[in-house]
Amino acid sequence: MFIGKIVGSTVATQKLESMRGWKLLVAEAYQVTGVGVLEPTGRTLITVDTLGAGEGDFVLICQGSSARMTPETKSVPVDAVTIGIVDTVNVAGKTVFQASGSKDETIRVAEND
Repeated sequence: MFIGKIVGSTVATQKLESMRGWKLLVAEAYQVTGVGVLEPTGRTLITVDTLGAGEGDFVLICQGSSARMTPETKSVPVDAVTIGIVDTVNVAGKTVFQASGSKDETIRVAEND
């Protein structure tokens, strides 16, 4: 399981019947650096959304065989699934990410945007 940021979506009009109705999101994987900053890894993937995540959201992603262990995806041929929308990331007693709208103003995310 890892943290990713939703950076877009994918539309596939032709796909397996079992995949119909699923929203496909483009996510970029993130990591926490040694200095306590959440930063992109440069790796992107397509994830099946089970929660209603949207562009700009930080999410928890399961990949590989674990992606098919949710009730929603157990019979769907997926390799990555969004299983949570992140509110806060704390590392070594410091908040390195806080979702917008929070009272905590200690948002430390390394991004170019």
